[in-house]
Amino acid sequence: MAEIITWLMVAYFLAVHGIYLMLSLLAAQALYRNQRYREIEALPLSYSLLSPPISVLVPAYNEETTITATVESLLQLAYAEFEVVVINDGSRDQTLQVLIERFGLLPFPEAYRVQIPTQEVRGIYRSPRHPNLRVIDKANGGKADSLNAGINASRYPLFCGVDADSILERDSLQKVVKPFMRSPDMVATGGTIRATNGCDVRGGDLLKIDLPRNRWALFQVMEYLRAFLFGRLGWSSINAMLIISGAFGLFRKETVVSVGGYRPNTIGEDMELIVRLHRVLRERRQAYRIQFIADPVCWTEAPEDWRSLRNQRVRWQRGLAESLSLHWRLMFSRHGGAPGWIAFPFMLLFELLGPILELGGLLFMAWAWWAGFVDWQAFALFMFAALGLGIMLSASGLLLEELGFHLYPRSRHVMRLALVAFAENFGYRQLNTWWRLVGLWQWATGRKSRWGHMVRKGLDPAAR
Repeated sequence: MAEIITWLMVAYFLAVHGIYLMLSLLAAQALYRNQRYREIEALPLSYSLLSPPISVLVPAYNEETTITATVESLLQLAYAEFEVVVINDGSRDQTLQVLIERFGLLPFPEAYRVQIPTQEVRGIYRSPRHPNLRVIDKANGGKADSLNAGINASRYPLFCGVDADSILERDSLQKVVKPFMRSPDMVATGGTIRATNGCDVRGGDLLKIDLPRNRWALFQVMEYLRAFLFGRLGWSSINAMLIISGAFGLFRKETVVSVGGYRPNTIGEDMELIVRLHRVLRERRQAYRIQFIADPVCWTEAPEDWRSLRNQRVRWQRGLAESLSLHWRLMFSRHGGAPGWIAFPFMLLFELLGPILELGGLLFMAWAWWAGFVDWQAFALFMFAALGLGIMLSASGLLLEELGFHLYPRSRHVMRLALVAFAENFGYRQLNTWWRLVGLWQWATGRKSRWGHMVRKGLDPAAR
């Protein structure tokens, strides 16, 4: 019996890592194809006059330490026509007051069209110094409710959701909008998320890219490389990406409104919306594309203490469970295509149920080897499948980063990331798996969702 379980666990790890390696190859092909567009994207800024206008939505709840750096960064974006709409979601700290003082906001009565129901909007503010900046003050309703209020207030056909603790590179909008200009079927695009920890941010501008000294943040740098550069890029190449990060995503407003906007009272509103778009648009037999673009970068502050990181990973796992359970009809549906027949089953088996199988497999194999039920050759094969291939995946993410972007300029950066790619598989990955298991348990037992508290240092020291 122990031998059968051993081979089943080896097969499981070989399958999950094999699929990720396939995604890595698809991602490499996509990066190669994207090189052809770079000369076009390097045209003078006047080319962007052809770009559709964009509403940038920034939901904010208790973000007094980061909100001004984020807004200043957004106001500096190199784009022909855009507006910044900050939605203060009933913050209990000084978020609204900080915005009023920094940008000279004044109350401004204007028509507010309710396309999606939200909590009460208490006021709208505008900045005389920045005509394209507005702030919506509303009763607390959560991030999804805030985004819906921003959609209601937005003026333009495309909207970009950005977290209040994030900074966009100046040309990010120019790059993330390109798929909409190439295809009329495009409904959503997303960009790469990177950690600002260790970087130098001044006046909302990223001046110097560096790696964090904090070990928790350093591990997350490698996670982001792996998740975005071959995870989402690979799924995007077959139009089966099931998540666009809430920190940076561009959407066609008309399509999002037609499916009901963001779903309130969910803890993973970003993934739930994307899965719902796949399900509803396929049920309608409507042609569409959802694409990941690796070039545009959004920099965000990663947790630097284990409690904040734990809360984040528990929340992510619960969001995954919610999104899949709410739209299980997509899986193996008649018109499900790659999202329903490939991506959804993968997410269910390897991401949602993965923590049970991974931790269970590790504990069982350790016990079986210690008790003498399996020999050392079988145990070594299992450890290679469970850990060795994981190291290879991390290394492939680092390789894609160096070949495609080379954002970290010094050789010492590459060496540190290479060490992290090896070290994260011995302790950190298993700890994350445990946190994911906690999130899965909380969802399965119906415990009430909580965001938890994240300790922030702030993106810009000058704004503190």
